[in-house]
Parts: sequence; C-alpha cells; structure tokens
Amino acid sequence: MKVVLCPNPYRDRGLKAAQSAIRILEGCGMETAVCLPFEPEANSRLELPAHVTLKGMKQELKQADVLVCFGGDGTILHAARDANPYNVPVLGINLGSVGFMAELEHGELSLLARLAGGKFDVERRMMLDVVVRREGRRIFRETALNDAVVTKGSVARVLDLEVTGDRATISAFSGDGVIVATPTGSTAYSLAAGGPIVEPTAANVIVTPVCAHSLHVKPFVLDSGRVVGVRVPPGSRRTAYLSVDGGRVFRIHPGDWVECRRSDRVTKLVKLTGRSFYERINQKLGRA
Repeated sequence: MKVVLCPNPYRDRGLKAAQSAIRILEGCGMETAVCLPFEPEANSRLELPAHVTLKGMKQELKQADVLVCFGGDGTILHAARDANPYNVPVLGINLGSVGFMAELEHGELSLLARLAGGKFDVERRMMLDVVVRREGRRIFRETALNDAVVTKGSVARVLDLEVTGDRATISAFSGDGVIVATPTGSTAYSLAAGGPIVEPTAANVIVTPVCAHSLHVKPFVLDSGRVVGVRVPPGSRRTAYLSVDGGRVFRIHPGDWVECRRSDRVTKLVKLTGRSFYERINQKLGRA
C-alpha cells in the first residue's frame, strides 16, 4: 500500500508531523512519499529538513492508495483538488484552528496504522461545477468541494444580485455577496454568514446571502439537481468577484452568469475514527 504525505510546510514546521507519520506507516509495512501541496514562497525563510526527499505530487498520485494531508481545511481543499483526477481518497490531519474536514487531530497520528490492509472507510462528498458565461461564451470553469462565492471585493459598496434556480428567480437583493455551497461547505464561510449546517454526505446546494440589506432575504437549501445562477444585473455599474474554494479571484462583469451545478466528480475522504458528524461539529463549535 502506498501513502502520499502532503504537509503544509507553514503549518507542519520542519515537517515534524509528516516524519512521525512516515515512521508509523513504514513501521506497518507501507510505502510513503512526501509531496508539498505548493511551492514555498521564495522569501519565506522556510527551513525544510534536508534528509526528507520531496517528490512531485502528480507523479506520486498515479500509484497512490491514500493521500494524507497535514494542515487546515485550506490545505485539505488544495490536496483534494490534486487527488480528485486520480480517484485517490484523502485523509486530513488538522494542524489548523478548526479543521471541519480533518479526520484526525495532531495527537492522533498513531491511528494512521489503521490504514494498513485497507482498514478504513471512504466517504463520498458532492462537488459543484462552477462556470462563468459572458454573452453565451464560457470564460471560466472550476470545480468546488466547499463553495463558490460572489462578493463585492474590498470596495465599500453593495452589490445588486439576482439568484436563480434553473433560471427561475429565487431571490434578488442588495448586499455584500452570495455563497453557493455544497453540504461539505455548509460549515465554512456559509455558516459564518448565517447559513444552515447540512450533513456533509447529503446532496443539496446551499445558497447563503452575505450581509443582505433586507430582513426578508434568507438562505435556501435546494435540491442537488438545480442549476444555481448568480449575476449582477445588466446595466449595473458594479463589478463583482468570484472565488471558488478560496482560490484565485475572477472578475465578474454585469450581465455575466455564474452557474453552479452538481458535478459528476466526487471527493473521497478517508474515515478512520468512527466519530459521527454530530460529534465532530459539537467538538469544533465548542459545545462539548
């Protein structure tokens, strides 16, 4: 069995957690490879251990059985995007502040031994295909595990937004933006903006307004078969910005359609502990 280890070097300083994982996994007879999720910044003064050989992610994933990543939810999202084309399940180890998507905490590394012999379950998570169309042409495409967010950016002005389901109007409002989330993403930005908590294995699309300037604008939970559209109305003098899973920002012009639909792809997350979603959410939100 081959396990690719993907430590965020800014979270796992000196790759100490990754090295502990190597000892545990190789002690159980498993093959390991260490790959960074991104290239460190040139001026970061980041010190990486010279005795740890770093390999290329794409090459190693071709023969991998599991991808283990060390960091916060952002690291897990990044790793899941890399693993998805290779159908490799992802196991997250939380080295961040909350880590809703992580299966293990730093103090639970010994449980990695359960990977030996395939002693784990795999949970399938719905994703969204996000497309921007301008005058009928597709000008942007990305796949989201968490969410697609349309916002006003840093300018202190509100946006006028139209939100549709299968081109039928769901809501039209002024505000700071709107979040279109998967059930996995319901505990991310959507939750902070007042959206509902949805079981991550459910099949729904969650639409959450951000700071709407009306008491009547509420979040919606839609069937996963709906195509959710978002646009700044034609003729508006405001531009908006789209971010998918917290990635690069794409500028949206008035009249552009941001379309979100259920993807044929899924993300596979490894489950080792048997902890339920309810246990995890209570722990992370400080209610237990």
